Amino acid sequence: MELEKLIRAIPYSQIKQADENTLHIEVQAVEQDSRQVKAGTLFVCIDGEIVDGHAFASKAQEQGAVAIVAERMLPGIAIPIILVEDGKRAMAMLAAAFYNYPTSEMNLIGITGTNGKTTVSHLVEFILSDAHVMTGLIGTMYRKIGTEILETKNTTPDSLTLQKTFRQMREEDVTTAIMEVSSHALVQGRVYGSDYDVAVFTNLSQDHLDYHKTMEEYAHAKSLLFAQLGNGYQGTPKTAIINRDDAHSQMMIDATGVNLLTYGIDNEATFKASNIQISSKGTKFDLHFQGETFSVQLKLIGKFNVYNALAAIATVYAANTKPQAIPDIISSLEKVEGVAGRFELVDAGQQFPVIVDYAHTPDGLENVLKTVCEFAKGRIFVIVGCGGDRDKGKRPQMAQIAVKYATDPIFTSDNPRTEEPMQIIEDMLAGVPEADYTVREHRQDAIQYAVKQANPDDVILIAGKGHETYQIIGDVVHDFNDRVEARAAILAKIL
Repeated sequence: MELEKLIRAIPYSQIKQADENTLHIEVQAVEQDSRQVKAGTLFVCIDGEIVDGHAFASKAQEQGAVAIVAERMLPGIAIPIILVEDGKRAMAMLAAAFYNYPTSEMNLIGITGTNGKTTVSHLVEFILSDAHVMTGLIGTMYRKIGTEILETKNTTPDSLTLQKTFRQMREEDVTTAIMEVSSHALVQGRVYGSDYDVAVFTNLSQDHLDYHKTMEEYAHAKSLLFAQLGNGYQGTPKTAIINRDDAHSQMMIDATGVNLLTYGIDNEATFKASNIQISSKGTKFDLHFQGETFSVQLKLIGKFNVYNALAAIATVYAANTKPQAIPDIISSLEKVEGVAGRFELVDAGQQFPVIVDYAHTPDGLENVLKTVCEFAKGRIFVIVGCGGDRDKGKRPQMAQIAVKYATDPIFTSDNPRTEEPMQIIEDMLAGVPEADYTVREHRQDAIQYAVKQANPDDVILIAGKGHETYQIIGDVVHDFNDRVEARAAILAKIL
C-alpha cells in the first residue's frame, strides 16, 4: 500500500524529512516492535508503560523501515518521520487501514465486564457454530479462527495484532467474530478502528485497581465500549446488551445511543430468568422474553451461569444476520458441556467433586462458592491465592469470602510474580484475623493437602487460575496446571 493512501487514516499528521517520492513509498508492513521490522516497514513508536518505542527508531531504520510514525522529532533519523499527537491512536487507525478495515466486512461482537467474558464468548461462539455460522474468537485463552487455535498474550491484543487477526478471519470466511474486550484495551485504545455491531456488558466488581485506581475509573473504562459503539442509525444496526441487575448498568446504558437489550434475574429486563434450580448436575430456569416463557436446562452449574446464558441468548438474538428462533438458540445452548477452567469438574474416579475455576476477583469467588453451597453435603475446601504485582486491595476481601463460605479455606500462591508469596498471603490474612484456615505456600502442596483431607460428599474448589497452564514466580514462567495437579493428587489417593 502506498504511504499516501495509508496515512489518510491519520489526516492531521505532519510529514517531516519528505521529498517528492515520499508519498509514493510502498509500505509492506506496519510494526511497533523493532525486532519485527524488515525492508518496507512503517515503524510506529509507542510510548508504553515499560519501554518507549522512540528509543528503537534507529534500530528500525537500520533494519529497513521506510518511514517512522512518532510523537516527536528524532535525532539520527534520515527517513521520513510522520508526526502525530497520540502514537497508540495513530497505530490503531493505521492498522485498520493497512488491513483494509476487516471488521466492516463481518459482524463483530465485543464482550466486556469483570467476570463472565470468557464463558459468554464461548457460549455465543458455540451457538453460532451450531447454526453453521463461520466464527472467530479472541479472548483470554486463545485466538480461534474456525477450528484453528492461535496463542494470545493479552485478553485483547494490541491494535496491530487485532486488525491482522480480523483480516485473517475474513480470508478464512469468518462472518462473525466474538471477542473479549478488557478495560486496559479500552483505555489504551487497542480497539480503535474496530466496527462493533454488538457490545455486551456482563458485570463490574473490584479488579485491576492497581491500574484504574478507583472503581469509578474502572467503570468509565468499561463504558467506553458502549460510547464508541456509534450513533449512526443507518446501515447495520448496532446493539448494546446490558446486565440490568448490575449496579453500573445505567452508566453503560447512558453511554450509548444505539438499540438496547437488557437481561437479568432480579430486575425487569428484555430477557429475564426465574424459577432457578441448581444442582451438581446442572441448572434449570425459565426464560421470559416478549410475553413468552421458555424452559432452559443447562449443563452448566450456578446462578452466575444463568447470567452468562442470558447474555449469550440476547447476543445471538441480536447479532445473527439470520435471526434464530429463541427455541433454537436454547437448544444449542443446552448442548454446551462447559468452558475450560470455568467451574470445570476434575473426575479421576474420586467420591467427591473437585472443581477448577478462574475466579480471581471477590465477586467471582463469591459467586462460585455460593453455587458450591447450593449442592455441597459435606465440607467445602477452597484453595485460593492472589496474583502478585496486581490490585492489593482485593486480597483481604478474597480471604473474607473464602472464610465466609468455605468450611476449610486454604490460602496459597497464585502467580506471585515479583512479590514474595508469603507476603501476598499475609495481605490476605489481614482480612480474617480471627478465622480458622490453613496456609500452604506452594500451590501443589495446597492441592495435595485438600485432596488428602476430603471425604465423600465434600467439595474441593481450586480457584484463581482456571485454564492457565503456568505459574509466574519472579520473572520465570513455570509449567503448572491446576487440573493436572488435582488429577495427580486424586490418583495418588485412590490408587
